[in-house]
Amino acid sequence: MSLVTLLPFIVLIGAMFLMTRSAKKKQQQAASMRDEMQPGSGVRTIGGMYATVKEVNEDTVLLDAAPGVDLLFAKNAIGAVLTDDEYNRIVHGIEHDLKADGSVVPDDASSLTETDEPAADASSDASDDKPLDLGKKDAADEPADETVEAKADKAAGDEAEPKKTDGGTDAKK
Repeated sequence: MSLVTLLPFIVLIGAMFLMTRSAKKKQQQAASMRDEMQPGSGVRTIGGMYATVKEVNEDTVLLDAAPGVDLLFAKNAIGAVLTDDEYNRIVHGIEHDLKADGSVVPDDASSLTETDEPAADASSDASDDKPLDLGKKDAADEPADETVEAKADKAAGDEAEPKKTDGGTDAKK
């Protein structure tokens, strides 16, 4: 056999080796994450349920899903162990205090640009109370007076021009 005929098999075996190696690495990471679980930490199950770990056994985990509701899960059913901030944000809706980070994102871009003009003059022209309309006006946007007059003009124009029909006396022969 020549090298050309063996090359596809060698490539296939190499690809299978790389795939199984990455899968084993992911399984090891998941197992170490599950081993690091401690009572009191927040978890998400593979089904999407959020709960607090109450007790960790060899193959099972006792979860506190709600006050008075304890559930027994297999360790393999734990999808992720969450940090306290992430668990509180998701379950209780408690946001992390942004002022403690020290980095604040400005509401507008005026503080990011370097100009000699005061920012108040530049922003006063752009921020009027009425919105800027860039589209065509619909009949609903027109005032009621103009709508009535426009309808009257159209009706008068319709009477002056004969209406065309699909057929009838005016049809060509």
